[in-house]
Amino acid sequence: MTIIKTGRAAEASTTTTKILAYPLNAWYVAAWDHEVTRKPMSRKIADKPLALYRTEDGKPVALADACWHRLAPLSMGKVTGKDGIQCPYHGIVYNSAGRCVSMPAQETVNPSATVPSYPVVQRYRYVWVWLGDATLADPDLIPNMFQMDDPDWAGDGLTIPVKANYQLVVDNLMDLTHEEFVHGSTLGQAELSESDFVVTHEGNTVTVTRWMRNIDAPPFWKKNMNDKFPGYSGKVDRWQIIHFESPSTICIDVGVAKAGTGAPEGDRSQGVNAYVMNTISPETSTTCHYFWAIMRNYRQESQTITTEMRNGVAGVFKEDEDMLQAQQAAIDANPDYEFYNLNIDAGGLWVRRLLERQLAAEGR
Repeated sequence: MTIIKTGRAAEASTTTTKILAYPLNAWYVAAWDHEVTRKPMSRKIADKPLALYRTEDGKPVALADACWHRLAPLSMGKVTGKDGIQCPYHGIVYNSAGRCVSMPAQETVNPSATVPSYPVVQRYRYVWVWLGDATLADPDLIPNMFQMDDPDWAGDGLTIPVKANYQLVVDNLMDLTHEEFVHGSTLGQAELSESDFVVTHEGNTVTVTRWMRNIDAPPFWKKNMNDKFPGYSGKVDRWQIIHFESPSTICIDVGVAKAGTGAPEGDRSQGVNAYVMNTISPETSTTCHYFWAIMRNYRQESQTITTEMRNGVAGVFKEDEDMLQAQQAAIDANPDYEFYNLNIDAGGLWVRRLLERQLAAEGR
């Protein structure tokens, strides 16, 4: 394990960083589980247009969204039989493995009539797809997001179609000091930039840990403390533990507790704890699908709190979306520019090293 302790006294790095491509030998979320139904839908992941649907027994399917015959989008077709999908143009039917099983106007099926079928797994309220070497598609490699369907956690989320490279979203989540400036009315406070943090790296993960002790709670967390402890207005200990799992899933352990009650040592009973679940699927080199949710382990029965937290975070992330899209526009206008790094980018730099290793392993 590599451990880096850093803070305000650390010097900025003079190394530069470019936007990287995206690995293909990886699990990406293609959709929320409720989005995939018996009616085919279209979604592009990593530059690959997909037709998503369910078989009669409920199994999700991901096929290339282009008929073998004339490349008509299969997502515009309809499901047929137990696991088939019919091309909307000339009626060719493919099964869930992408093999043609029926051709109108002829009895003999051309053996070359196939479309790519991709490994799919439904887990943690998402439908995951593997677009690389199918022999490497181990479901155990799906990032751990157990809070999404664990009965001890409650919450909800949304999808943001971001007009920016997926790596910009990852960078944004790996360094939360931007909250002081981008989210000043909800989450931001000066202690974010003033506090030290620790970066650890092991295997295909990177973790950034920051504690802010004996501070005032920002508006978002003050409200949530009052949901659990009505009337509390004292100082709090605040934490942000950012856990990245390659290539693009980030689960952030966040919360506040009454100051001095033991939260840094592990006792969070006098506080409120949530996980911000994030997984980002590249669409193209300049667009991505940002799937997120906020889950909490208190007052799980309250739909009001679930909705308020989801809507509150949606407003915060809209501010991020605006910034990221403006950043992408600037990158497009300055295609040869390379990023410079500050000490706060330590976590993001480790992420890029992991991505570089994955891309090198794929020969890209």
